Amino acid sequence: MDTKTLTDQYIFNTYKRYPLTIERARGSWVWDDRGKKYLDFFSGLAVSGIGHALPPVVRAIRAQAGKLIHSSNLYFTEPAALLAKELCRRSFAGKVFFCNSGAEANEAAIKLARKWGSKDGRYEIIVFENSFHGRTLGALAATAQPKFHEGFGPLPVGFPVAKFNQIDSVERLISPRTAAILIEPIQGEGGINPAKAVFLSALRRLADERKLLLMFDGVQCSLGRTGDLFSYQTYGVTPDVLTLAKGLGGGMPIAAMLAKEDLAHVLGPGDHGTTFGGNPVCSSAALAILKLLSPKLLKNVKNQSEIILQELRRILGSKSHVWEIRGVGLMIGVELTVPGAPYVDACRKRGLLINCTQTSVLRFLPPLALSALERQFALQVINTVLTR
Repeated sequence: MDTKTLTDQYIFNTYKRYPLTIERARGSWVWDDRGKKYLDFFSGLAVSGIGHALPPVVRAIRAQAGKLIHSSNLYFTEPAALLAKELCRRSFAGKVFFCNSGAEANEAAIKLARKWGSKDGRYEIIVFENSFHGRTLGALAATAQPKFHEGFGPLPVGFPVAKFNQIDSVERLISPRTAAILIEPIQGEGGINPAKAVFLSALRRLADERKLLLMFDGVQCSLGRTGDLFSYQTYGVTPDVLTLAKGLGGGMPIAAMLAKEDLAHVLGPGDHGTTFGGNPVCSSAALAILKLLSPKLLKNVKNQSEIILQELRRILGSKSHVWEIRGVGLMIGVELTVPGAPYVDACRKRGLLINCTQTSVLRFLPPLALSALERQFALQVINTVLTR
């Protein structure tokens, strides 16, 4: 019985899977079960951010697995402590909470904001149209896309929805119940919609004036994706809380909520928890990833981004079925006036893996270590598929 048949028979059908069984991966490439090679221009949905099976990460995983795979969070482990220190050292944060996924990191941020505001009766968190924060009930309630809500109500209340990049819309929603603002600096599932720098700056000023927490969901758009380690650095706007996941573990399941030091007192013993958060093997992988996210690599992201965006505009800018080309760093969207699924299929048949979100936005999340030859191959395929 082949993998597809086994999957169809025994796994819940919660994903519309492409007809592709991936058997192995290395660097920017993956191979299917027939030996065909594909350039992963989606980086496993930004999880294998730098690339697949990176030797330093593999070595770190193997070394740690031979010593300690798991220990209850009732005890101390060195990899988690070292990872927390490194994340704080390289960011604004004073404390870190580890968990397993982006949804869990956002749940932790939601709980922190509610606990922080509870002394004043504040619990509302302003979110934004087309946002995506995860599939758990709290993160789902914060996700302002009705299509994801269908059949799961009633959802937790307290998430008024503002318009993205419109500060007046945010101001109108602030009330005595408001505790925080939660935003993706660049919306991923929402269609690769970058926030304007002036908008994020205005949110920071508004949060300071009204004594609100400003929380950035950096799950998809951080860890080098914009050409800086964290996307807030690209914008020059520092939040009070930042959530991370996806690329943090290089494929290992780990996520984190980072918060300023003055929020350290908010969550104490018993307020929140996680069985696997800060797992020693995952933490070791994340430490190896952070070492690889060097200035040289981040410069490559910015250089490659500039060339890719320039080339996409050159070859697609005049096409009637292309509405807009946008992006920051290696987080790029091509919005079409027609459904994007046929183009995803056509690219895959030619050895290029991409994705479509919001029905008509082709989403490119190339590996951060993308080479010039790999970039040229991807653009050649895109040119062939979208200009025919």
